[in-house]
Amino acid sequence: MQEKRNSRRMSLSARLLIKNMHDNSEKGEEVEIEVLDVSKTGVGFRCNTPLEIGAVYEALLKIWNDDVIHAFLKVVRIEQTKDDKYMCGTIFIGLPEMNAARIEVYEMLTRIKEGEE
Repeated sequence: MQEKRNSRRMSLSARLLIKNMHDNSEKGEEVEIEVLDVSKTGVGFRCNTPLEIGAVYEALLKIWNDDVIHAFLKVVRIEQTKDDKYMCGTIFIGLPEMNAARIEVYEMLTRIKEGEE
């Protein structure tokens, strides 16, 4: 997937549980996804379920310190992989400043750690 973000990407060993916010008839089925990277502007992930470009999904993002960030993600890119999975690029919709700051702090700590190694 071609880089489209202005913010630095960070990898986390985390999972998201999402549900489509555009489909009121949907019971909120939760889908497990593999987070590939996260920045203060969005999340990149791989999943088994085809999602819709432009759809907004509710997400619970478990971050590095086991806190959970509740967020809404809008799908902006999807690519199907050779193994029939989907690589998705999303942007945060209405992410509270406090949560964006938490992601920025992690980004800063990651930069410091990389400078030491």
